[in-house]
Amino acid sequence: MDALSLHKEATVVDTHNDLILLVDHHDRRGDRRHFADYWLPQLRAGGVDVQVLPICLEEQFQSEGALRRTLLLIERMHELAGEHADEVAICLTGADVDAAVAAGKIALIIALEGAHAIGQDPTLIRTMERTGVRVVSLAHYGRTFLADGSGFDDSSNSALTPQGVEVLQEMERLGVVFDISHLGRAGVDAVLNVISRPFLATHSACLHLTEIHRNLADAQLRAIAEKGGVVSVAAAIPMFIDPADPSAERVVDHIEHMAGVAGIDHVGLGPDFIEDYFMQAFGGWQRVPGFAGTFAPAEIERPADLPKITEVMLRRGFSTEDVNKVLGDNVLRVLREVMGVPA
Repeated sequence: MDALSLHKEATVVDTHNDLILLVDHHDRRGDRRHFADYWLPQLRAGGVDVQVLPICLEEQFQSEGALRRTLLLIERMHELAGEHADEVAICLTGADVDAAVAAGKIALIIALEGAHAIGQDPTLIRTMERTGVRVVSLAHYGRTFLADGSGFDDSSNSALTPQGVEVLQEMERLGVVFDISHLGRAGVDAVLNVISRPFLATHSACLHLTEIHRNLADAQLRAIAEKGGVVSVAAAIPMFIDPADPSAERVVDHIEHMAGVAGIDHVGLGPDFIEDYFMQAFGGWQRVPGFAGTFAPAEIERPADLPKITEVMLRRGFSTEDVNKVLGDNVLRVLREVMGVPA
């Protein structure tokens, strides 16, 4: 089977696309057709069947404005699902995902990146779950009331706060999938010591190949696999893949390394498509803490580029079964087991 046919037949799961930020950017400028005119064609061109939609808050919203901003973006996602009910569906369980995909729709999953909206009130994770949130990380680059992000590794290197542990435990009880991406070293270790259900790193890469705090060390990759988790490769972020050569080939280098260390059953895709937002909202990439160098453009720049990864994997000898695992089957296993399934 050729690469394009395999990609089209596979169930492709993207665990991290910040498209709601660009949708909101266009909304504020009177263009409420952006999702239909740009993102739906891109997702279809990339063969994306399941799209996790994280809410990443800009710095000006990360304190007192976090809850309001988060709820507004969640509401916008529900509006989009209503406006395009023939194309997409917000999913609350793995069974919902399977039903949406079977109906030819793109399954949308609401996520929080950083969980700033929870503040220091762990009970708000229940509120987030009621609004449809099904994937949550506890920190972005910096500090929340729940945990420290990897951008603080050189200064604080702190683990989860008591509130963070409480949120993690409540997520496990409710069936909200934990996302370990962005957590600092000590936070990752703390989660691995207490978590009992499979989880995701929605957009990470290999520290062995690219040395930046956001990437995961081999010991962490193995520990995540032992818990049944999946690490999705942040294929669209040059600083994580290879600043000098963020190509599809280098993306597959990360996939191969993860498979060799953790096993092929624990690798997925979470490209982190955010460049378009940065370019349109800020005129260029925003600074990544801990990275001060230059970088080349990513080859996997938008969803329509995803078949290039399948092409490289096939060329390197990945079996059809293993390609399907990386493209989506591994993440689907976690979603079916955990998402919306109370412990």
